[in-house]
Amino acid sequence: MPKIDELKELMKHHLLEAREITKKAEEDGDRDFTAEEAGQLREHMAKATEAKADIEKLKGNDELKKALADLGDDIALNAKTEKDGSRRTASGFELPARGKSLGEQFTESAEYKGLLSQARGGTFGAKQRVQSEMFGVKSLVTGGSDTSGGAFVQNDYRGLQVGIDVFQRPLRMRDVVTNGTTTSDTVEYVRVTSVTNNAAPVPEATSSAAPTAPGGAGALVNNAGGGYKPESGLALAKVTAPVRTIAHWMPVTKRALSDAAQIRTLIDAFLRYGLEEELEDQMIQGDNTGENFEGLGNVSGVQAQAWDTDILTTLRKARTKVRTVGRSDANAYLLNPADLETLDLLQDNEGRYYFGGPTASGGANPLWGVGVVETEAVPAGTAYVGDFHKAILWDREQATLQMTDSHLDFFVRNLVAILAEMRAAFGVLQPNAFVEIDLTA
Repeated sequence: MPKIDELKELMKHHLLEAREITKKAEEDGDRDFTAEEAGQLREHMAKATEAKADIEKLKGNDELKKALADLGDDIALNAKTEKDGSRRTASGFELPARGKSLGEQFTESAEYKGLLSQARGGTFGAKQRVQSEMFGVKSLVTGGSDTSGGAFVQNDYRGLQVGIDVFQRPLRMRDVVTNGTTTSDTVEYVRVTSVTNNAAPVPEATSSAAPTAPGGAGALVNNAGGGYKPESGLALAKVTAPVRTIAHWMPVTKRALSDAAQIRTLIDAFLRYGLEEELEDQMIQGDNTGENFEGLGNVSGVQAQAWDTDILTTLRKARTKVRTVGRSDANAYLLNPADLETLDLLQDNEGRYYFGGPTASGGANPLWGVGVVETEAVPAGTAYVGDFHKAILWDREQATLQMTDSHLDFFVRNLVAILAEMRAAFGVLQPNAFVEIDLTA
């Protein structure tokens, strides 16, 4: 039987060898043991256990505990577990909990936490350092170097905080026109082009004979005793509004879609918005050529208001035309942001703003009792006023999104095309219920 000192050295040797195998696996990223390492580890532990048993035969438990403590804090076979889960050796040195990686053991050590509490704001200055007495690390660890502790500092990346709508203008035309639907490729509707109202008081007929017929244009000429009623009428026109397709697409890699889920959301929102923006432009400026809508600015029969004295006078006279000629109640003015700015900055002779000035509540103030819609679909220098209930937007297909890799050679290049499209038609039922206003002096 070897002597106790020899058995202690033997046990220490095998425990240290086992420790080196474990340490190597942790330094390689907490990987699993290889088959060879597992075999070596079992062999060293078995021999250490055998040496321990031989020591127990030679000495009592008390002497055994003392011998184990003498092996050093790194072996720590007789470490005591505290209530907080930490472990201390016979000499009082605190050991990390079992099962934690080297990095976790280091950052959770009392030495590291003590230094962290001394740092201002919980961060390390450029000259601060940490020395680990646990594992014998003596090299300087700094937070200001990418080759040291700074490599673990993560950038505070927050992505696109404001959302894709930061690049989009507010769209309001759908809010003021009449919204409808259709299931056809074309919409036929009746447009009122003029109204003739000849209603007048008529005396009762006094004879069954036809003495004298009414004169032209419904006027009564020598109608005594005839009882003829004047004739009125509506001038109507059948108008066909084709359903137009508005679409656009963009390419994106499959890798971008799979690695950044937010990309798909941004693309979807961007493509959908693009359709609505073009739709709004078409409702006002479409010239009815090719695949364009017949926009309000190009509909025959819309009234015109020339510049008169100042912007307020001009806008008010246009509303009068909606009322007296179009026989309608205006429900909205459409103004470009530049022209609305001109209105907001108007001041009286004492420098007071007409529309509340900088402290006015948000949103466009009513103009002559009519709401104002600010839209870039209307070019600067032009405005519209009218009863927009008499303009209809028919949706054939709401905005849809499709994705495919069948476009060109996209399949072999791991690219996909995301397509957005919608189908709609637009019509103006009564053109003279609207007035195009010239705001250029």
